Amino acid sequence: PRHLLPLHYDLELWPRVRPGQEGPFAFSGQVNITVLCRQDTDEAVLHSSGLRSRGAAAVRGPLTEPGAAVEVAGVRQEAADEVAVLELRGRLRAGRLYMLQLGFQGWLKEDLDGLFLTRYTDQGHSSMLIASQLEPTYARTVYPCLDEPAMKATFNIRIVHDPSYVALSNMPAIDVSEMKDENGRLWTVTTFNTSLKMSTYLTAFVICDFDYVTRTERGNEIRIWARKEAVKNGYVDYALNITGPIFSFLEDLLNVSYPLPKTDLVALPDFGAGAMENWGLMTFQESTLMYLPSDKFTSRKAMIAIIVSHELGHQACGKKFCWFGNLVTMNWWNDLWLNEGLASYFEYLGATFVEPRLSLDKIFYDHVVQPVLREDNEIGVRSLSESEDKIKGLFSLMSLFDSITYNKGASITWMLSGFLTEKLFIKALTSYLKEFSFSNANQDDLWTHIQMVVDSQDEVQLPASVKQIMDSWTCQNGFPVLTLNLTTGTISQEQFLNKKNENSTDSYNNTWIIPISWMRNGSSQPLMWLGKGSKMFPEMQVSESEYDWILLNVNLSGYYRVNYDQLNLKRLAHLLENDPKAIPAVSRFQLIDDGFALAQFGYIQIETALELTKYLAREDELFIWNMVLLNLVPENLESTLKNYKVYPLLKKYLLKRMLPIYHYYAGFVHQNVDALEDDYFAQVYLEKLFATACWLGLQDCLNLSSELYAKWMDDPEYKIPFLIRRAVSCYGVAVGSDKEWNFAWKMYNHNDSTEEEKDILLSAMSCAKESWLLYRYLQYGLSDTLLSSNCTSIIILYVVTKDIGHRIAWEFVTENWPLLSERYGKELLHDVLKVMGRFVNTDVQIQELQVFYNATLEEDERVAATLLLELTKFENMERRELLIKIASWLQKNVDD
Repeated sequence: PRHLLPLHYDLELWPRVRPGQEGPFAFSGQVNITVLCRQDTDEAVLHSSGLRSRGAAAVRGPLTEPGAAVEVAGVRQEAADEVAVLELRGRLRAGRLYMLQLGFQGWLKEDLDGLFLTRYTDQGHSSMLIASQLEPTYARTVYPCLDEPAMKATFNIRIVHDPSYVALSNMPAIDVSEMKDENGRLWTVTTFNTSLKMSTYLTAFVICDFDYVTRTERGNEIRIWARKEAVKNGYVDYALNITGPIFSFLEDLLNVSYPLPKTDLVALPDFGAGAMENWGLMTFQESTLMYLPSDKFTSRKAMIAIIVSHELGHQACGKKFCWFGNLVTMNWWNDLWLNEGLASYFEYLGATFVEPRLSLDKIFYDHVVQPVLREDNEIGVRSLSESEDKIKGLFSLMSLFDSITYNKGASITWMLSGFLTEKLFIKALTSYLKEFSFSNANQDDLWTHIQMVVDSQDEVQLPASVKQIMDSWTCQNGFPVLTLNLTTGTISQEQFLNKKNENSTDSYNNTWIIPISWMRNGSSQPLMWLGKGSKMFPEMQVSESEYDWILLNVNLSGYYRVNYDQLNLKRLAHLLENDPKAIPAVSRFQLIDDGFALAQFGYIQIETALELTKYLAREDELFIWNMVLLNLVPENLESTLKNYKVYPLLKKYLLKRMLPIYHYYAGFVHQNVDALEDDYFAQVYLEKLFATACWLGLQDCLNLSSELYAKWMDDPEYKIPFLIRRAVSCYGVAVGSDKEWNFAWKMYNHNDSTEEEKDILLSAMSCAKESWLLYRYLQYGLSDTLLSSNCTSIIILYVVTKDIGHRIAWEFVTENWPLLSERYGKELLHDVLKVMGRFVNTDVQIQELQVFYNATLEEDERVAATLLLELTKFENMERRELLIKIASWLQKNVDD
């Protein structure tokens, strides 16, 4: 109920944790909430979940009358609604101020929500820390409060803790003193300055024994806290070096200043969220903040820059980066995309500012737009901005923290900034943020501000109001596909749905207001708009000349796919073969990715998409190669593809085109792998290129693998280049014999190999080409003494995905089922069956699986498993038809 509006919280938290103690641990606390009563009421309702009352609750006030109070008859906990109700003997009067006073206690759990405890090791000692994660609705599990994003208040926070720990919160500490508990033992009390007005989900608490590094940037003290050994080894230096510059970049860009005197970034050894933008005290999963010297060839630097920019963006440090979150918060969680979608858009600007070698548009399309286009077309995917009544209950609230919110939100922001121009976009954001500072807004408020800016100038003309344009993208689910006919110059739009599903095409008549950026024969054209089903653009009619071509959605300025007519596709394919660079890299990516997606959904034939791959010998961009390989050699199908006649054709067709880019990168591996340190896409995608070259049997790749693997066997200190370590280890074992396998096993059992190295080796050992080695490997997996139990299922899954492994793994699972099911239960079986299913092509094989189910499964599982089988069989038939088509196309084109 909206009867009470919180203005200020006085909060004391006291976790009863001493170093070295076992637990379970409790925490207690006291909260005094100053509220304004907006409507007469005889009860006060607060959020509270999993907390017990401590002592009697009291209500002081009206606060204008000294000593006045309202008697509390009792406190009623309503667990299902996560509220505590103070039943009063009198009434609270509208327009008056009151103070609600409650003592409370709860348990500190070792999960990662609310206020939680984590155990970790540092410098060889085991230690504990306490931290918090309150978004979206966990503040109520730590202290009774009005836990709604729109109910902002100021906070005075005090934390009582063991003297050996330091306590952090959103604001700087202003006092540290001592007190004794009832047994005369000493505790430290850290008191923090009064906070700015903020939502409860942004309050934060960390109690730890960490070290920090610090520097001051324009009066803002930045500290990065981490385990002592990590600080000592310099693992957080990179994060420290970029945090200040990103802050300043934003302040200058937007001409504002960060409102808090300090910023703490804390690297938590165990944290569920990845990162969280608590105001002034940001928390990160340790791996997202640490850069080790040995990470030189991982994409970790870029990842840290991206994540730190995202969270700094929320800090409202710069007007451009904000609206997400802390300064202006959404009215309620259904507009979460205003927070996260914008943070996700701006994180890339901040990251490319501190790491100029990252190319913004390629990474943005590859990491943000393309993955969500792949997802945002299922029936039943929600729209960005859902109505409140659709999102009730925590489950559906948590499900909002997904790629639609983050990636689609960012993609649509990119599109908006594109057609407005960045200048107008920033101007509109600035005025929006000024008006809504420290308060709440919804998407319509933003559209209004953009409209005001658009109306005040005449360079940018829009075909409809900002609200009409943007609502078509945020309030409808899915996205459009544009179909282009160049003979007539007509463009039409429809929702992009799977045409192969009978039921998908009937009921949708969504249309969007679509900005179309385009080029003709290499020169950019003025922006066009398509506001209805279809429209004729005389400018887009082309001549007879095959050099007259058109490209839509240049620089991915729009969130849609494009289906060109045969005439234009022929011309584009021709252009790619003669002068691929005439089409910008992101557009080449888009063109081919759209082609495969359109084929998959039945808009065009697969042969049409394949025509666009002929030019690939001239393609030097790894991110484009990666997308092509994911389409032609999907990760999970490598071993099934080997069973079809498509493999030898694919081998010939692809290798011929892969050689130039393969040799380019192999040259670095041979001579100077350090030179790839700044090639971001090499860090992310070179592995897939190498693995595919080896899988296709490229001799040079196999030789390189055995050569590097042998070098490692001669000198276990030698490190195979990280960029291709997984592929080299796999093919080193595959090409070798038991000697190579035994070496991998030995290295796996070395105690100082990291988790990642261990996983690479577990995978490599499943690459063996001799059946008895695989069988022995599976046997090792069963033995208690040799491997930790959670490895068994990993080993089975690695073996079952290999071409010779899947029969062996299947026999192994059926023979040892009683033991396996007792140890790993249903989970393992489900995983194995999913993978096995890919190999089920004939009715005989289906019967074999069916017999096994009938013998081993309970009835309800049998039904589910049978359904899975039927579906798999259908998918396999479809795939077989597709592969036959691909094979016959390759047959005709393999020698071109």
